[in-house]
Amino acid sequence: MRALWVLNSQSRRGRQLGGAAGERLAAHGVELVKDTRELSTLDAIVVAGGDGTVARVIRFALESGLPLGLIPLGTFNDLARTLQIPFDIDEASALIASGRMRSIDVARVNNVYYLNEASVGISSRAARLQTASEKQRFGLLAVLNSVLHAIGHIRPFRAEILFDSQAARFRSVQLTVANSSHFGGLITVNGAAIDDGWLDLYSVEVDGIASLLAVAGAIVSGRRRATDGLRAYRSAAFAVATSRPRRITADGEPAGTTPAHFEVLPRALRVFAPPAD
Repeated sequence: MRALWVLNSQSRRGRQLGGAAGERLAAHGVELVKDTRELSTLDAIVVAGGDGTVARVIRFALESGLPLGLIPLGTFNDLARTLQIPFDIDEASALIASGRMRSIDVARVNNVYYLNEASVGISSRAARLQTASEKQRFGLLAVLNSVLHAIGHIRPFRAEILFDSQAARFRSVQLTVANSSHFGGLITVNGAAIDDGWLDLYSVEVDGIASLLAVAGAIVSGRRRATDGLRAYRSAAFAVATSRPRRITADGEPAGTTPAHFEVLPRALRVFAPPAD
């Protein structure tokens, strides 16, 4: 197998483990190249990094038709958790070399592709507050620090969503459109899947930090449907407008502003992964 090698060498784990990951892939018979001009000779794309690094190569994977392999070296590694890709470098390399694949959905907003979730509000602000140097130095602590800063500046915004000939209007502090069953590092959604052809929209509607923490606790523990301050919708597409333009992040990467159209591309991407449960 000959694969385009995409390593996030700017991340702390990428610097520490990128070399070892390349060695283990080579040991399993995967030849790594770094030049996209050799596209016609490639069999796959292999990413060593986290969800943001994966997000930056989705467009190339779709346009080239190449399957995507992942060596999880990120902070949260939501995609790896969703797909049950081993966190052990040697096991992840062996999985890629085995050729086992499945097809998964890809989501799109403002012509930006993502696999896990896109958001407006608290988590989007937190992503913008994170700097590459702080993440390199402090890792997860830097992420948590940015989240706390974002929570300290909670500002509800008016939102209107259109889907399946329906409309809803509400005030929200966090609006998430998820493509996957696992996102945000801690959140797992039963009854959702990354290959089910649906997007799930969640809106957090609280009036302070105390109620936000209560909703967050309910989300993490799986008590979403019966939780005050949280609403959820499922559709293949959503149109989202806000009272003024709001920045969107998709898998931690900038994805324009509202108003925006979210849609799912069913099973558009092949990935090296164990069979779905």
